[in-house]
Amino acid sequence: MGIFELFISAIFVNNIVLAQYLGNCPYLGCSKDRKVALGMGSAVVFVIIMATLCTWLIQKYVLNTLDLGYLQTIVFILVIAALVQFVEMFLKKMIPSLYSSLGIFLPLITTNCAVMGVTILVQREEYDLITSLLYALASSLGFMLALILMAGIRERLESARVPQSMRGTPIALIMAGLMSLAFMAFKGMTA
Repeated sequence: MGIFELFISAIFVNNIVLAQYLGNCPYLGCSKDRKVALGMGSAVVFVIIMATLCTWLIQKYVLNTLDLGYLQTIVFILVIAALVQFVEMFLKKMIPSLYSSLGIFLPLITTNCAVMGVTILVQREEYDLITSLLYALASSLGFMLALILMAGIRERLESARVPQSMRGTPIALIMAGLMSLAFMAFKGMTA
């Protein structure tokens, strides 16, 4: 698969949230407002790219060299946690309104399985560094796209006539399922 196909596939066909079902907690939790969704999406883009860079280098030059592959999960979690801590400190200092609106979901990027999933998928597919970073960028942009689209839908649903029993999480889950089905239409784009 070429670089362009990999990029398009990671955004649309194999979207990390809508096709692989990773990262659903922040996807549902931060998709009530488009500004919050954009902020969370940006934070996830940064963390996924930096985590992929760091973990690829650690895997290649430390874990594989010293035959410590069994420590992969622990090391990757530590790297991701350190990066999220950096993002949290940056947002708290520079953009306090976004920091407060993200709330508990910002530190939960540490346990966001989309971040961990991308770092492990890169290792499983044995991509080189450049391909790994492009895949990380495309996957994180796919996450952000899904998050912003869901936020737009949920903002519109606030003014729609939704039955009382379906408001909030139930209608959000139905919309997530419908978006997932819509993204399945992209399956024919790549061979």
